[in-house]
This record gives sequence, C-alpha cells and structure tokens, in this order.
Amino acid sequence: CIISKKGSENFLALDLLVPVLPLQLSNTAILHQIRRDQVTDTCRANSVSSRKRRVLTPNDLKHLVVDEDHEMIYCYVPKVACTNWKRVMMVLTGRGKYSDPMEIPANEAHVSSNLKTLNQYSIPEINHRLKNYMKFLFVREPFERLVSAYRNKFTQKYNTSFHKRYGTKIVKRQRKNATQEALRKGDDVKFEEFVAYLIDPHTQREEPFNEHWQTVYSLCHPCHIHYDLIGKYETLEEDSNYVLQLAGVGNYLKFPTYAKSTRTTDEMTTEFFQNISSLHQTQLYEVYKLDFLMFNYSVPSYLKLE
Repeated sequence: CIISKKGSENFLALDLLVPVLPLQLSNTAILHQIRRDQVTDTCRANSVSSRKRRVLTPNDLKHLVVDEDHEMIYCYVPKVACTNWKRVMMVLTGRGKYSDPMEIPANEAHVSSNLKTLNQYSIPEINHRLKNYMKFLFVREPFERLVSAYRNKFTQKYNTSFHKRYGTKIVKRQRKNATQEALRKGDDVKFEEFVAYLIDPHTQREEPFNEHWQTVYSLCHPCHIHYDLIGKYETLEEDSNYVLQLAGVGNYLKFPTYAKSTRTTDEMTTEFFQNISSLHQTQLYEVYKLDFLMFNYSVPSYLKLE
C-alpha cells in the first residue's frame, strides 16, 4: 500500500489487495470466488464512479470492525444482520467475557466502545491489517434493505431521534401544506417522501447519507479494499458459519438464528414500490445501481424503469 501525506492529514492509497485465503475448491469457496470476481469486474467497468476517490482516509474505515485474536476484519452494513454480527464479534474479541451472542442486548452491540474499528489504528497498522487479515462483509438486495431501513426508522414510534433528525427535514422538503405537528414531529414520513428525499440532488450535497440507507460501496469501499468473503443476507446462516469456520471458531461458535416474522421480504418491498412513479424508481435505481451490479442482484421485476 502507498501512504501519502497531504497537509497534516494522513491518507491511504489502497490498491485492490490480494485475497488472504488459501486455495480451496469446495463449492462454497468457488461461490465466494465468483462473488469476489463480480465485485472486481464491476469496479473495473465503473472505474470513474466507483474509484472517484482513489485515496481513503482513516475516517472512511469506521465501519470496519477488527478482531485481533482471529485476525479478521468485518465491515458492518446496517440492515444486513449487523446487530447479530456485532454480537458475534463481541464474543470473538471479548476474551471470554461473552460466550453466547444472543445474551448480549441489541443496544449494547451498537455501543461503539465495545468494538475496535480500523480507523483507530495508525496508518502502518491499518495497512498491515488490510493486507494480512481476513476481510468480509454481508450484503442484501438493495431495495429490500432500503425498505427495511424505512420501516425500522420511520414507522416505529420509538425512533424519535430519527423522526426529529430526518423526518422533520423530509416532511418540510417533500410535503406540500404540511401541518405544524408533522413539521415538528416528523413521525409520519411516507415511503414516497423518503424516496423523493433520497433522489433529491440537494440531499447528497448537504451531507452524506445516513449509514442505514448509504450504499454498501460507500460504507465498505469494495473497490479499494479486496474482501476475501462476501456473505449474502439471503444465505445468511450458511455464509456466516463459513466465515466462522475459516476463522477457526466454527466448532464452538455458531451464527445465531432468529425468527423471521418481522423481516422485510421481497413481497413487502414490491408493495412499497407500487406507489413510486417510474421516474422516481429510475432515479432511485441510479443511486443504488453499483450495489445491484457489484453484488449480482438483478433489476427487480416490479420496477418500471424509464
């Protein structure tokens, strides 16, 4: 890796790194190789948009959780089983403090001080870990993830911080004749308004997307960091246990299974998109297009693209 200094800030110039994993010819290993190749090919084909910033700063690495004991790096993506993966990482890095991931309360899994992230290291330490540790992330069909984020952050009454921080802004910008109460509370954002907010050029100029609806390529930088394993939400248990097996902990630690009753499904996502105009669908697809291509998700059949 090349390290360059610009002003007083340190920057990392990362090339696509060679995977760490040994050659394995199991079906699972071949599947992960195909997924890696898909990312590499997409990055190459879209080099202008995907590698616009050739240099990463330590601040770009705050989603990469480090496990020193097992030499693993996990890039967490909200709404892709990240609570359970953070719980697992707390078991792995807790030096015996935790043994069962599901005994860790969900809110504790999201306390930043409970896990160490890559941006907390020096530049040489960062480069060493990126080169030598096993790196993995989990992805999900982009629009299913988006609907899941909307349902969680805008339809649950307890998420008042999101309603105040984003809901009020969305209502103000997207709703004609909004009531004073709606402008004050921001707790009744419609999905159509959320979509209009996401595709509004002013939104991205104003500030980066919140991590819950930010693209995976912006959170995890797969065009700069070569991930050894790309797990999918659709095959969550198999892929997660494969990661744990490769980390050498599969004999005593299994990825937690949980009820799927509240999960956002493809059918649910289809319903949410029914009221979105074809113009807005097309613009939204453009925002998430690289995630669709990179992780081999086809254009959803319910979309009416212009």
